Amino acid sequence: MRRRELIGAAVASSAALLATKEAKAQQRVEQSQRGMKSPIIKDISVIQCSPQTVRLVIVKVTTDQAGLYGYGCATFTQRADLIPIAVEKYLKPLLVGKPADRIEDTWQMAYNSSYWRNSGVLNNAISGVDQALWDIKGRQAGLPVYQLLGGKAREAADCYAHASGSEIKDVIDQAKRHIANGFRHVRVQVGVPGMAGYGAGPSKAQRIPALHDAPVFEREGYIRRAMQLFEACRKELGMEVELLHDVHERITPTQAVKMCKDVEQFRLFFLEDPVSPEDIAWFRNIRAQCATPLSMGELFNSPHEIVPLIAERLIDYMRMHVSQMGGLTPCRKYAAMGEIFNVRTAWHGPADTSPVGHAANLALDLSCTNFGVQENAFFNDAAHEIFSGLPVTKGGYMYANEAPGWGIEINEAAVAKYPWNRNHPLNQGWGEVRLPDGQIIKQ
Repeated sequence: MRRRELIGAAVASSAALLATKEAKAQQRVEQSQRGMKSPIIKDISVIQCSPQTVRLVIVKVTTDQAGLYGYGCATFTQRADLIPIAVEKYLKPLLVGKPADRIEDTWQMAYNSSYWRNSGVLNNAISGVDQALWDIKGRQAGLPVYQLLGGKAREAADCYAHASGSEIKDVIDQAKRHIANGFRHVRVQVGVPGMAGYGAGPSKAQRIPALHDAPVFEREGYIRRAMQLFEACRKELGMEVELLHDVHERITPTQAVKMCKDVEQFRLFFLEDPVSPEDIAWFRNIRAQCATPLSMGELFNSPHEIVPLIAERLIDYMRMHVSQMGGLTPCRKYAAMGEIFNVRTAWHGPADTSPVGHAANLALDLSCTNFGVQENAFFNDAAHEIFSGLPVTKGGYMYANEAPGWGIEINEAAVAKYPWNRNHPLNQGWGEVRLPDGQIIKQ
């Protein structure tokens, strides 16, 4: 009898222990399910500021989970007033109440919502939401966004700095300072005597004759000046530094073919935008005649522009502005396509990309095998006052904040100190430059 009692007690104890374990396991499942509950988009708002004179647009997506929100870059400086309208009047009513963790589905829904697709305004508005949702997912997972993309393929992003000036000596002196600070890649741009060059201060020389009062540009004069710049840079800086240069689509396609051939001797890291988006078919002619590395994409909005250049291996570096292409979601796909065709990334990163946008660029840089180079961002004191957790550049490399999401927070009280600068020259658009006879040119 005693033995039966002992066996019964043991069975009961085992059953109780098993029930306890099952209860605890169920409790852990329920806790996990509560922790992984899909956040719902509760609100979408726009933050506008000008910490570095140009107008920045940040989208903030707030969820129904306390303290869970995210930021995304939607900056389109030349049409800045239209972005808040697109976000608040069109995307917000579409997306409030939807799950915040279905990023791909949300992007596709927003992309198709206007019927006519690939406009700069629509793409930037979508980018603001898209990047904010990636920020939210990173915060929810407790990981920086680059970890969600597969983790680091490198420790930091190699950057290039800008060296510019009205005279060649000024450019070389500035390049030497960048090199002394650890930069291995330098973009060089110089003013053209008597005319409006790109990416450099105006020359002190007397303005060349023209039949108008607008900024004037003459193509052959620019090409000659650029060749003089490259020759002087190689003589003064040596062959070790990687030189970059932006043509900015200002010359004709046939001039571009010849210029790309002529600069082979200077072994540039890349020559950017030798032709305009409307003339991308000319890349076949250029590629057939020279080995100068080429970059293109800063002015693109559509996959119809970049996909042929990647698929036919006509460029070496894709250079799109991430928010103009619709955000992180589409750009990681272009980067993956580029890896197959050995086309590398060199995302556009000017002053009119917000710090949030630079953090998105960096997440792609760190996680993509086919990363090429990143345009460096220098943030002033005002930017640091508004944004905390910005990417940091040391020794020519940009390092990510290791906090979850982008690792960036915004001091909305400080935003009020730096309202939109409505007197900025880009307020009315990119600008006006004309040939001597008065014809306006792409630029």
